[in-house]
Amino acid sequence: MLAEKAAEIRKLAVDAIYHAKSGHPGGSLSIAEIVAYLYFKEMKVDAANPADPERDRFVLSKGHCCPALYAALAMKGFFPKEDLNTLRHLGSYLSGHPDMKNVPGVDMSTGSLGQGISAAAGMALAGKRNGKSYRVFSILGDGECQEGQVWEAAMFSAHYKLDNLIAFVDFNHLQIDGDVRDVMNPTPIDKKFEAFGWYVQCIDGHDFAQIEEAVANACKSDRPSAIVCTTVKGKGVSFMENNYGWHGKAPKAEEYEIAMNELNAALAAAKEANNG
Repeated sequence: MLAEKAAEIRKLAVDAIYHAKSGHPGGSLSIAEIVAYLYFKEMKVDAANPADPERDRFVLSKGHCCPALYAALAMKGFFPKEDLNTLRHLGSYLSGHPDMKNVPGVDMSTGSLGQGISAAAGMALAGKRNGKSYRVFSILGDGECQEGQVWEAAMFSAHYKLDNLIAFVDFNHLQIDGDVRDVMNPTPIDKKFEAFGWYVQCIDGHDFAQIEEAVANACKSDRPSAIVCTTVKGKGVSFMENNYGWHGKAPKAEEYEIAMNELNAALAAAKEANNG
């Protein structure tokens, strides 16, 4: 079931970016399994009550990859799927970065990299101080880990023992200018979070069994948790995979046709496996 959800997230995200004629497909595709797992297996969220004070929170710190988030929210019923194709259009409520004031289900407006994880940490601290049982989940980019504010948030979270905070790092190795290790090397990301006092796990970010086990382990920890996920930028579209050129551009008509054929095939295969 989760593989089917991830495949649909990818299809809806690429479709939305194509109709927008702009957007960020590479990182949206690399986080599909993480987003699918959180929204369709792990998190307590309800489209009928998006402001439920007891709900789990999600902060997409790498806000430019909102097509994947929007797809999941639409699939959960927060807003119509048809609205996805208004992404980035003038007058649409679906802007190029998450907007908590206008998009149902969005818990934090993000876009300036590094700030989302700080907001997530603040939410986690508020939950603990108010005696709430909700958890806070966040997704960071590996290039985003070049931002100093990420490490201020890491220090803050460990100091306040925010064991209700789980951060996923989308370690697809690429950012807009190339390999993250060539642009401004943030590695070893896992050792850095460990040095700040976090509980850290390294997994394959496309493997649901590993994601599930890592989250279960994180929930048992008495510290904030970082799950460093090795992923493939552009996952699911052959010509986008491991190609930093697809960090922030929309496919043309012929590219869109190839991408949708591949994504439809993947979705059909996932459905068949689920029914089998």
